[in-house]
Amino acid sequence: MSEYALRTFGLTKNFGYKIAVNQLSINIRRGDIYGFIGPNGSGKTTAMKLVLGLLNPSGGMIELLGTAGNRKMLKRVGSLIESPGLYTDCTAYENMKRFSILCGGSENEISYLLSMVGLAGIGNKKVKSFSLGMKQRLGIAIALLGHPELLVLDEPVNALDPMGMKGVRDMIMDINKQMGVTFFISSHLLGELEKISTVYGIINQGMLVEELTREQLDERCADNLHICCSNPQKALKIILDKFGSNRYEIHDNFLDIWTDVRQAAHINRELVISDIFVSEISVTKARYEDYFLSRMGNMNVGGGVGQYV
Repeated sequence: MSEYALRTFGLTKNFGYKIAVNQLSINIRRGDIYGFIGPNGSGKTTAMKLVLGLLNPSGGMIELLGTAGNRKMLKRVGSLIESPGLYTDCTAYENMKRFSILCGGSENEISYLLSMVGLAGIGNKKVKSFSLGMKQRLGIAIALLGHPELLVLDEPVNALDPMGMKGVRDMIMDINKQMGVTFFISSHLLGELEKISTVYGIINQGMLVEELTREQLDERCADNLHICCSNPQKALKIILDKFGSNRYEIHDNFLDIWTDVRQAAHINRELVISDIFVSEISVTKARYEDYFLSRMGNMNVGGGVGQYV
C-alpha cells in the first residue's frame, strides 16, 4: 500500500491563454489533514476539480491512492466542492438514503454517519429549513458514504458563522481520528486551517509556493528575541557561545535571534557584563499569518497577496 493518498506531478490546467494551475506537485500522505491555503482565485478549486476528474488536465499526472491515471480509484474518494447538492424537500435521512443507493451504503452506515456529523436527532426536519452549517455537515456525511479513504473539501466553512465553523472543524478532526480518513481541504481562511491541518500546501497564481508540516511551520514561527544594543556582532557571539541558536538576523544596531526566550534576563545580564549597552530587549511573537503572507510576497507577482485573509 502506498504511503500517499494523493500526489500530483506537474499538474497544469489552461483555460485559453490563462494558466489556472501551473506545474502543481503536491504530496498528501495517508492520515494527513492537508490544508490547501491561498488567495481567492489562486487555483485551489481548479486543482481539486482536476484531482476529482471534473476537469481534464492540460498537462501533468495525478496519482490517487498509489495508482496513476486510473479513474476507478475515484470510487474510493469522497468530495464536497463549493456547496452540497441536496434534495431540499427531503430530510437528512432521505438524502442519505438516496445517495447511498448509488454507492451501496447500508442502513447502519447511514445511521453511523448521521450520528458522526451531529444530525442523528433532527427527525423529519426538511433540508430547506437547515442552517448553512447543518447543510455542510450533511454534505460531508454524504461524501463519506461508501467508506472513502480520501475526502476532498473545497472551502467547507465558507459563509458559516463561528459556531458553524467550529462544528465542521471538530467534525473533520473526529472523522480523521476515528475513521482514518485523509483530508484535502482548501480555504482562504488561514485561521480555520491552522486549527486542524497537519500539513500545509501554499498556492498562489496557480503555483505551489511551499509545502510544509505543522512541526516545520511551528519551528519557522517560533518566538524570537529582538535586541537593540551597541555592538550586535559581539552580542551575537556571546549569545551563540553561552545560549545557542541556529537562526539569527543581524543589523547595524539590533539583533533578532531565535533562542530560548525564557533566558532573556540572563542574556541581558551577560551582555551588560561584557560592556554591551542594551537599549531594548523584547520578545517578538511570531504569527502563522505573517509567515504565510511573507511567502505569498515571495512569489513576486502582480497583485501581491490578493484577497488572502
